[in-house]
Amino acid sequence: MSKAFKIYVCTTCGFEYNEAEGCPQEGLAPGTRWEDLPDGWYCPECGTPKSDFNMLEI
Repeated sequence: MSKAFKIYVCTTCGFEYNEAEGCPQEGLAPGTRWEDLPDGWYCPECGTPKSDFNMLEI
């Protein structure tokens, strides 16, 4: 059984990275897990680094 997809929110601008949707404009296919994003990935909206995102509790 696969684990549920999660959503991560930029602490600066509120951009949401949804693992289920990916980020096609950044070349990230739907289903791309947070841990599979490069460490140097930045928010496509404001440039905040991946390390400054928080997981959204659902």
